[in-house]
Amino acid sequence: MSTRQVILDTETTGLDPSKGHRLTEIGCLEMINRRLTGKRFQTYINPERVIDPGALAITGITTEFLQDKPKFIEIVEQFLIFIEGAELIIHNAPFDLSFINTELSLINHPWEKVENKVTVFDTLTFARRLHPGQKNNLDALCKRYNVDNSHREFHGALLDAEILSKVYLLMTAGQTSLSLSEEPLHAEKFGREGEVRGSKKESKRVRSLTVIKATEEEIRAHEAYMQEITA
Repeated sequence: MSTRQVILDTETTGLDPSKGHRLTEIGCLEMINRRLTGKRFQTYINPERVIDPGALAITGITTEFLQDKPKFIEIVEQFLIFIEGAELIIHNAPFDLSFINTELSLINHPWEKVENKVTVFDTLTFARRLHPGQKNNLDALCKRYNVDNSHREFHGALLDAEILSKVYLLMTAGQTSLSLSEEPLHAEKFGREGEVRGSKKESKRVRSLTVIKATEEEIRAHEAYMQEITA
């Protein structure tokens, strides 16, 4: 049975939907059996309000640029069809979901909450289990897993989804290449504590992966964290 996942990211007018901030962009990539299929969903959204200076500095998306873009209600069905039945892979999922769910509530959509309809894998939560006491934002993970993000001048939903797809595969001990022509690896299953569950064949594949050793700085940070929580 194939495993369908959607790597998702959003951009917004600000940090808090409860203060009236809205979505400005949604970007999604489809992955089946841990291989990108080339299918994607991306749209800019007219938020019907001005963008905060802080968000503008991060995304480069201006209020003027979004004035002729579709409103959320115009793209919602296309978006939900794309993610329906998939497991969503999101970095800091509560942030993105809070904005999407707010948009759904504003139009009284029957989905109400995305997490009621699909499963969600939060890569930030998973990264914190793997690397306690360290920075686990996307930039830090790119550095840790040698994922090149030097071409990113501004944050963009689709661009960040592409970067996250690479980080996710490496972080979950999956394939290290995103070539669409390669044979897909079997999708390992991760439990609540992050353990890999699968066949003996899968275990051998995991053991054959290149080991990324911690740097001295990372070791010191981990030791300091352990001393703090055991003090």
